[in-house]
Amino acid sequence: MACKAGYILVKRPMQCIIITIGDELLIGQTIDTNSAWMAQQLNLLGIAVTRRIAIADERNAIINALNETVGKTDLVLLTGGLGPTADDITKPVLCGYFGGKLVVNLEVQEHVRKIFSKSDRPILQRNLAQAEVPDVCTVLFNRVGTAPGMWFENDGTIVVAMPGVPFEMQAIMEDEVLPRISKAFITNNILHKTLITAGMGESYIAEQIAAIEQSLPAHISLAYLPSPGMVKLRLTAQGNNRSELESEIEIFAVQIKQRLGIIVAADEDISMEQIIVNLLKQHQRTVTFAESCTGGYLAHRLTLVPGASEVFNGSMVTYANAIKQRYLHVPDTVLQTDGAVSEATVLQMATQARIMFEADIAIAVSGILGPGGGTDEKPVGLVWIGLATTLHAYARKFLFRHDRVRNKELIFQAAYDMLRKELLAENGVEG
Repeated sequence: MACKAGYILVKRPMQCIIITIGDELLIGQTIDTNSAWMAQQLNLLGIAVTRRIAIADERNAIINALNETVGKTDLVLLTGGLGPTADDITKPVLCGYFGGKLVVNLEVQEHVRKIFSKSDRPILQRNLAQAEVPDVCTVLFNRVGTAPGMWFENDGTIVVAMPGVPFEMQAIMEDEVLPRISKAFITNNILHKTLITAGMGESYIAEQIAAIEQSLPAHISLAYLPSPGMVKLRLTAQGNNRSELESEIEIFAVQIKQRLGIIVAADEDISMEQIIVNLLKQHQRTVTFAESCTGGYLAHRLTLVPGASEVFNGSMVTYANAIKQRYLHVPDTVLQTDGAVSEATVLQMATQARIMFEADIAIAVSGILGPGGGTDEKPVGLVWIGLATTLHAYARKFLFRHDRVRNKELIFQAAYDMLRKELLAENGVEG
């Protein structure tokens, strides 16, 4: 039976430990994106990740990690070390640990042959050896690569080994692992409801909803998940009756939304760019951007959303003052007197960009991201964001105090929140 929109339902909460294998992870040569992705998917099923362990491509390290986890948690997800080269030792170590021997899986072998045949590449014995798997595991088919996943069960723990290549790991997780573990436990229910808030800090929000939080029963908890410019509020309920949980958690979600008002940007776990695209489509509006310090980041984020072409014609990056003058008609007198980072400049940028791209709303940004370029009058982190519609134009001043990357993310959140509130105000919702 399907849940209401915005809810995630699973059958019984599990605990998981993620182990990532690779020297490249330990020396910082490769960023571990696998753990983050797996944790997100597990969270959607209500599975708690209690530890994340990174270890070297070394036999004793793998055995020690297994000794620390097998029999002590429900699920272990392990990635890395399943390739065809000599440094990929995970498979033989697992085979020995679980007391098996390597055998050829004919389905995997045929799949490997087809991959090399389609790419017109010679197949080596080390490639064919990818079809050798422990006879004590369940083979998890890898439709996008040559290394299969492996499912072991020992001492009450499920151990799943997968390739470290992200798209291969994700394919095996989606095709094989997530469906299997979602059926593994059937006794209890856990329900998540997430609210997205924008424009206010975690402490302020906690103060505003303190009375609601204190009134939560023991089987419902509230988590604060802050990130630059926004805070997610995740209500989690556990119990035996799903319909009762849905009704109960909805009551508290509504109370929080009523208390926080326009701060709540969405009542499901979606990105800010998805929120904006949804609003633009709902209100039949189009948007454009005129960007200086963000270098196209605002436009980039919008185009991550499928269907953005319905609400976005294009935009412009005007990094140099000469380009601001030539294409957005920012007067030289404004640049000389007020400067590129000023209210007057972003108002002109937004107004002209809206006309140029025939949009209903335009957002313009100009700022000093650092680490140099600041003055006492205009310090590093100073940003002006302008917004123009067919009826009016206005600008807001911000002062961010972080590095370039974090400041750019904060500008994105602030600009999109201005756009969100403008769309709501046009339809009678005031902050």
